Amino acid sequence: MAASTSTSRVRLRSVLCAWLAALVVALPAFAEPREPVLLVVGDSISAGYGLPAGTVWVDLLAARLRTQGYRYRVVNASITGDTTAGGRARLTALLVAHQPAIVIIELGGNDALRGGRLAATRENLDAMVTLAQRAKAKVLLVGMQMPSNYGPAYVREFSEVFTAVAKAHRIPLVPFFFEGFGEDMAYFQSDRIHPTAEAQPRLLDNVWPALKPLLSK
Repeated sequence: MAASTSTSRVRLRSVLCAWLAALVVALPAFAEPREPVLLVVGDSISAGYGLPAGTVWVDLLAARLRTQGYRYRVVNASITGDTTAGGRARLTALLVAHQPAIVIIELGGNDALRGGRLAATRENLDAMVTLAQRAKAKVLLVGMQMPSNYGPAYVREFSEVFTAVAKAHRIPLVPFFFEGFGEDMAYFQSDRIHPTAEAQPRLLDNVWPALKPLLSK
């Protein structure tokens, strides 16, 4: 009788162990899938310099994604004053930390404002796109244009940097982030550089057509 009871316990223990092992294997299938990350790497325009919290175009993007049924977690890694060199230096750590599905690069304006070499700007943007693509992320490049007082040659060459990088890597491009309002100072703060809260929906509308084809539900 004792031997029979012992045998039954062994069999029960084996059955329980097998059941628990099967449950552990099956758990990932029942777990809630992690939301893919959309990473924005930009300067003060995307960081929201001078704006109330929650009003930046990146915040509006997160809200639009939710209302339209796109399950992305938006991470805004923009820093006021950042350049393409700064973005390049910190991108690897951001890619490792967030493993983004999409990366929006909005940098370059400060390079021009500081008189940086355009060849260096292109090299940095090239490197950033390459890093993001190697991390299996889709990339959207957001371009900027300089005012006419910089001279026609410089204005043209600066704009061509973004076009060349996008073409070389076959990625979508927003040619001019301020398209449609860049000459209207009513949409800019007193420094005449940073867009107001009223301009943020227009920034999002400029990005959205190029971004939408990269999204998945």
